[in-house]
Amino acid sequence: MVLNGGINIPFSPEPLFSLVRSYKTTIPSNGDLADIYFPVISSSNINQSKTPIALLLPGSRVEINQYSQFANIVARYGFTVVIPQHTRSLPDFGFTGLLPEASQINEVLDFIIAENSNPSSPIFDTLAIDNLVLLGHSFGGAVGLTAIDNSCIYPVCEGGFQRPKQLRAAAFFATTTFVGIGKFIPIRNQGIPIALILGTQDGSSVTPQKTQTDYDLIQEPPKALISVVGANHYGITNVNNPPGARPDPNIPTLPQEQSIETIARWSALYLRAYAIDDNGALDYINNTGDSLDENVTVIRQLKN
Repeated sequence: MVLNGGINIPFSPEPLFSLVRSYKTTIPSNGDLADIYFPVISSSNINQSKTPIALLLPGSRVEINQYSQFANIVARYGFTVVIPQHTRSLPDFGFTGLLPEASQINEVLDFIIAENSNPSSPIFDTLAIDNLVLLGHSFGGAVGLTAIDNSCIYPVCEGGFQRPKQLRAAAFFATTTFVGIGKFIPIRNQGIPIALILGTQDGSSVTPQKTQTDYDLIQEPPKALISVVGANHYGITNVNNPPGARPDPNIPTLPQEQSIETIARWSALYLRAYAIDDNGALDYINNTGDSLDENVTVIRQLKN
């Protein structure tokens, strides 16, 4: 970064904001509970006065409070993070429980735009409503990938779906379409940047090899495959193997707090790079970050 007078200030991968607030709400269109995290923007960092909307689609059977540490860190990078809790019944699979679906994307977007126009809302007039990014964990990431493909495939989607024009970029952890819909599919992302982040210790059905296959099937760059050494399937949640979720038998070798911070930092900087055109974040993601972070290796394909 170069300031007036030719002073060079090295890019810092640290969060931009020190304080985050949160509140609980209900999405009227479907009755889903949701947690919302947003940064407190002071006069010292007023350069970003509006924050993009970051929708986090949770993993199967995972309570949304398990993502509080991750969401707090992502919000500190300049995003308003929305985590909806959605219950579904899938008789064909003998399943009833917490499980996201594609319809939530447009429902949450409509709701959060209304919140931005509501003078009594904590996030009144703080959002860049034309800038939506997706985050996702496990099944939630599979929902996000097929949504970017603009397809509606059961069970990640029911009825119909239309990808919102506001969608700019995505970062998903521990994700594969193979587990979500039972097969790999080419992701026709039409240039929407996608980062797939995996834990090398993932011992669930979402193996690193499956995530690699999904990465290879993303049709257009930019895209990145980011491996977090020592993290398992629940490296993103507050605790390993959260209550109610299907456990990962592999024990992570990366401490949980370090795993959460690493996944959040790489997710947030990837989204800043491509949704906010942050040149410092872009350089970190594509050039310097993996050499500075001993817990991360990156495969990437850049746009020509």
